[in-house]
Amino acid sequence: MFKGFFILVIGSILIGIGINLYFVPYHFLDGGMIGIGLIFHYWFGFMPGLTIILLSIPLYVIAYFKDRTLFYNSIHGLWLSSFMIDFFYQWHDFYVLPPLFSALVGGTLVGVGIGLMLRSDSATGGTDLLAQLISKSFGFNAGKLIFVIDSIVLLIGWSIIGLESFLYSLFAISTVGFFTTILTHHKDSDGYSFR
Repeated sequence: MFKGFFILVIGSILIGIGINLYFVPYHFLDGGMIGIGLIFHYWFGFMPGLTIILLSIPLYVIAYFKDRTLFYNSIHGLWLSSFMIDFFYQWHDFYVLPPLFSALVGGTLVGVGIGLMLRSDSATGGTDLLAQLISKSFGFNAGKLIFVIDSIVLLIGWSIIGLESFLYSLFAISTVGFFTTILTHHKDSDGYSFR
């Protein structure tokens, strides 16, 4: 149990750092609920972590009735990762890399963070939880599902962030999807888990 919680904390920290130090300075988007939280942040100035929590409520209600274990495991991931996203925002302009490197490093950190959380049967919020539910019900790889959802959110955010940030964001979420898929592949195929 302690090992699972430790993985959850590490994953949440990586996500918070990846989003704020590498995505926010250039208005890059992630996909899924984090991307939606960033869209609300760039457009309205809302805190993305709080937005993620509020928008995830309906999917958590579904998870509560469909897969109670996933609900209980993921609720901690939602709260912790959302807290870390808002906590690390204070350092969003601390050290700014060039945009291509920001997309690569940020995408790697976020992808590894999400992958670690998924391997410990947790999720960062709505769309990750949705991918977990679909994965468990139909046997699809959760990382690949997240990549598809991320791409849809990115297309929606295009008009807000502009073409240049859109292209860098596309590279960033490809990196997120790659690392998430790598970290969830063995778990999906052979049931291996960190716990």
